[in-house]
Order: sequence, then structure tokens, then C-alpha cells
Amino acid sequence: MASIQEIQDEIVDEFSMFEDWMQRYEYMIDLGKSLPLIDETFKTDDYIIKGCQSKVWVHASMEDGKVTFTADSDAIITKGIIAILIRAFSNQSPQAIIDADTAFIDEIGLKEHLSPTRANGLVSMIKQIKLYAVAYQTQLN
Repeated sequence: MASIQEIQDEIVDEFSMFEDWMQRYEYMIDLGKSLPLIDETFKTDDYIIKGCQSKVWVHASMEDGKVTFTADSDAIITKGIIAILIRAFSNQSPQAIIDADTAFIDEIGLKEHLSPTRANGLVSMIKQIKLYAVAYQTQLN
């Protein structure tokens, strides 16, 4: 299994292949379409990310010491954003998620090409993923 850093490097490489942001947005939309579907039972207010303009649901579970995330959004760009985060952080140990750097977001230029409300939502998504990891790490200790 690849480390978070290795996956983030892959994502940066993939985004660097595109010449302009329209192509990158199209790629994000495609990533969102390939996102494993969240179980409908988790599309409730308990799993919604606060601070996002659109609705984003994230569910986490832990098996064999690895945290697995599923997610969905009602907006196609946002769904692509959460797909990138799920790809980077899913199937990793809680401690690896907690310790992970998120500089790859800046490296692909994502934050600077999002509206302020979407950029805030991105920060909220990362925060929620890390909070799940903290909760699971606490259970391990």
C-alpha cells in the first residue's frame, strides 16, 4: 500500500499534465464520478461537513488498523475535491493521517483556484478527515 506522501505525489503529477484549469476541473469532475458511493444511511446531518457551501457527507470506518473513508457531495466540483482527499487519506493508519502534510493541495493550485467558500469547505473537509483519524487513534491508545 502506498504512503499518503506517495499518493499525494501521484496526484500532483497527474494535475501537472494539464495545461489549464478548465482541464483540471474536468479531471476533478471525473475523479468525483469515480468516487466509491457512500451508503445512503450515512447521508444524514450527522455526517455532513460543516462549513461547506454545498452538501458533503463523509463517513469513516476502521478495519485492520486502517481508516477507510467514503463520501459524496451534491455538487460536482466539490465531489471531485472530496474524491482527491479520500484517495490521499483512505486506507491509511490514523497516525499517518494525523501526521500527513496537506501541501499537495497548494502544489496542484487547488486552493487558489477555488472560490473563498469552496476553499473554506476544502479546509473543513481536511479538518473532518483528521478528526476522524484522531478519534480512531484515541481508540487504539
